[in-house]
Amino acid sequence: MKAPSEVVLITGGSSGIGRCIGQHLKTAGYTVYGTARNPGRYQEFKDFPLLKLDVQKAESVQEVIAELIQREGRIDILINNAGVGITGPMEETPHSESLHAFETNLHGPLRLIKEVLPHMRKQHSGFILNITSIAGYMGLPFRGIYSATKGALELVTEAYRMELRQFGIRMCSLAPGDYATNIASGRYHSPVREDSPYREAYGQSLELIDRHVGEAEPPDAVGRKVLYILKKTRPSVHYTVGSPLQRFSLTLKRLIPDKIYERLLLNHYKL
Repeated sequence: MKAPSEVVLITGGSSGIGRCIGQHLKTAGYTVYGTARNPGRYQEFKDFPLLKLDVQKAESVQEVIAELIQREGRIDILINNAGVGITGPMEETPHSESLHAFETNLHGPLRLIKEVLPHMRKQHSGFILNITSIAGYMGLPFRGIYSATKGALELVTEAYRMELRQFGIRMCSLAPGDYATNIASGRYHSPVREDSPYREAYGQSLELIDRHVGEAEPPDAVGRKVLYILKKTRPSVHYTVGSPLQRFSLTLKRLIPDKIYERLLLNHYKL
C-alpha cells in the first residue's frame, strides 16, 4: 500500500516564491496547500488549493490550520513564506508601517508555528521552514526595517530549533537573495519627499533596489532548494539561495571588519 504524501502548507502561495515552491513540491509528490488573504481573486489559479489566511490575525491562523486538519488529518510541513517589503529612510518611515512589517514578517510566522506545533507533537514529526532573506543578515540602507524583520526571524529559528529538538520537529531558515517576483508592487515605500534631507540618496537607492529585482532571475532556484532541504533528516540551521555575489557577501561579512564591510555597502549603494 502506497504511503500518503506529506501535507505541506505554504503561506503566501498565490504568486512569486511561494507559488514556485508549491509547484516544485507538488511535482515531487507532496500534497500542497497555499494561502492567500483573498483566494477569490485567483479564480484562474489551478496549481494547488488556496486557503484563506491573514497572518496578522490569530483567528484566521486558527481557522486555516483547523481547515487543513479537517481536510487531511495532519500537517507535516509548514513553510512560512508570506511577507511584505518596506523601504525608506529609518527616520521617515511611519511607525505604523514598521509595525505592519513586523506583524507580517515576524509575528505572522510565530502565530503559524504556535498553531501547528501541537499537531506536529502529536504526530511525533514535522518540518518548519522559515523563508527569510539575505537582507536579514545585514542592516541595509533604506531597507533597515525589512532587514530587521527578516533578521529577527533568523534568530527565532535558532532558538526554536533547540526547544523543538526533543519532539523530533525540525526547523530551519532559507534566505533568498533577489528574485523576479511581484513583491515590489505590494511593498510599502516612504515617498521621496522634496524637502527630505535623504531625498537624493534615498531616490538613488530606491532605483537601484527596483532595478535589482527587475533584472533578477525567476525564483525556480528557491523551489529546488526547498525540495533539497526538506529531504534532509538533519537540516542545517540556515540556508541561502541567490546569485554567487549575494551569497559571497555573507561570507565576506563574516571575514572582514565591520567598517570595511560598511564601506563596501556604501559604495554599492553609491552613498
